[in-house]
Amino acid sequence: MAKLYFYYASMNAGKSTTLLQADFNYRERGMRTILFTAAIDDRFDAGTVTSRIGLGADAIAFERDTDLVAIVHRTGEALPACVLVDEAQFLTAAQVDQLAQLADVHGVPVLAYGLRTDFQGRLFEGSARLLAIADSLIEIKSVCECGRKATMNLRVDSDGRAIAEGAQTEIGGNDRYVAMCRKHFTAALTQIAG
Repeated sequence: MAKLYFYYASMNAGKSTTLLQADFNYRERGMRTILFTAAIDDRFDAGTVTSRIGLGADAIAFERDTDLVAIVHRTGEALPACVLVDEAQFLTAAQVDQLAQLADVHGVPVLAYGLRTDFQGRLFEGSARLLAIADSLIEIKSVCECGRKATMNLRVDSDGRAIAEGAQTEIGGNDRYVAMCRKHFTAALTQIAG
């Protein structure tokens, strides 16, 4: 039975690297996969899953209105052995339901990778729905500067100072976000609240 998996973590935990390794494993065995990534994430080449360690693969960029099931069927080939989704936090709840449909109705395993929470500690829409309905929830570990497990994403300005307000989505990497444990995340936000 195919399942819907949600691999979640803070920033810089290796989510994209893990996705690319899973994709490689399928392809190495001669199995076809389909990769999706969020069109909104423009840090690297559009339509690619790119890891910080330099690995990358072509992917289909999804928008909020993209019908993922239709794309999987539109390829004109047999169904893929697996669908892999990077930046899954940017999925809509309806798109997460489409991924569940791929697993439940069409028998295609779906591996979704993304952030659990934003820079304010709030769930993203896609992550909330994945946490609610995924068959398997797998946390990928990252490390805070203190050595504890990093579970939060602190947004910082160009001088490295914590930011507590703003739009939920602001694309960035190490220049904009720092993965932290909850203790240090809370301390950083408390300092700016004064």
